[in-house]
Amino acid sequence: MSERYDKLRTILKDYNYPLVYPFKFIIEADQDKLVKIKRVFEETAEIQVRESKNGKYSSITIKQMMLNTEDIISCYLEMEKIEGVISL
Repeated sequence: MSERYDKLRTILKDYNYPLVYPFKFIIEADQDKLVKIKRVFEETAEIQVRESKNGKYSSITIKQMMLNTEDIISCYLEMEKIEGVISL
């Protein structure tokens, strides 16, 4: 697995699970991509979408109950499959 996720594992290993984890992403404003992103997460996830001033980009914050570090990384790996998504 990539070094990025090894670092994330190190950071997240000391968290007390379960916890509500905030995911943050940026995409070009596109409803199809937004639907794909929402499908990665559970229906109970809290999703906030903010449009940029000019409406070209969307900032997405998703808060979801996570049971462990690997579940968090799994969500990020699924997001990598969606073209144009920037993970923060």
